[in-house]
Parts: sequence; C-alpha cells; structure tokens
Amino acid sequence: MKDTSHHDERIAEMKFFSVYPHYVTKIEKKGRTKEELHQVIEWLTGYNESKLKELIESKVTFKTFFSGATLNPNVHLIKGVICGYRVEEITNTLTQQVRYLDKLVDELAKGRKMEKIIRL
Repeated sequence: MKDTSHHDERIAEMKFFSVYPHYVTKIEKKGRTKEELHQVIEWLTGYNESKLKELIESKVTFKTFFSGATLNPNVHLIKGVICGYRVEEITNTLTQQVRYLDKLVDELAKGRKMEKIIRL
C-alpha cells in the first residue's frame, strides 16, 4: 500500500467551510436541495442545522469538524469508491470520515433515494 500520510495531513488541515460550497453546488446542479445535504451531514455527524452553521462560520478544519462529531453507528455500511479509494479500506480514520462524507454527497448528487443514502 502506498504512503498516504502527506495526503492525510492535507485533508486534516483543509477547512470545511471552503469545501462546503462545492458540496452545495454539486447537489444543487443535480436538482437536490441544501436541506437534503444537511440531512445527510446530520445523519453522518450528528450535527444539527445550527451546529453546522456554527462550524462553517468558525472556519474549522476537517480535523476539528470530525473530532466533535458523533458518527452514525451505521457508517460501516458506506462502501464503494470515491476519489480513487475504496472507503471501507482507508486506514486513516479522519481521511476515511471525510471520504464517507464525500461518498454520501456523491450519492445524493447521483439521485439516490434518501433512504438508501442514510442506510435505513
């Protein structure tokens, strides 16, 4: 397996607020809503609307964003490839959590039903 430590460090220091607008643009271009995006983020992290807004305004890193999250117990059901990596095989916990979020946003943008995205 190749060394991804530099990649992992870069992800940890990325600011959530700078990536969030890209999530919104991606899903809205495909006819989904910001409310649906927030539902997906809340399912994954436990963050409600006001906490999410606070984190965005505070310009936190992904490291901080996920350090305060209460991950859904069903995250292990998120499987598949995102950004060239199989999410269930990523060994760095934070990188895996960020890729879980990327995968869920991708599924939302692809028109997958919400019940499937949030693994009901």
